[in-house]
Amino acid sequence: MEKRRYNRTELNSRLIVKQLNSGADQAKEVAIEINDVSKNGIGFNCTEPLAIGNIYEGFLTIWTKEVIHAFIEIVRIEMKEDYFEYGGIFVGMPEMDSQRITIYQQVEENQKKD
Repeated sequence: MEKRRYNRTELNSRLIVKQLNSGADQAKEVAIEINDVSKNGIGFNCTEPLAIGNIYEGFLTIWTKEVIHAFIEIVRIEMKEDYFEYGGIFVGMPEMDSQRITIYQQVEENQKKD
């Protein structure tokens, strides 16, 4: 049984994250591969170790080529053979940006029905 509050959508994009609690000079940018995204969160793969509970700053390039500035709190980590699989929730995402994700999901679902 699906427990998620919102639909998840695969999104072919990349995200660069910087840990917020490191100094500005020490910020490390990490490329990740997005598995899915929803109105309130994101699933992604990354070879770099990130910490549960930490909040990272990200720049998500969406299907319209627009960039959404997001803050992501890591809530789930699963170690795979040569990478980590993460789950994160968006922290303080403006409603306008979360609605962009919802609209894309609706368009994608309608295309699957056709």
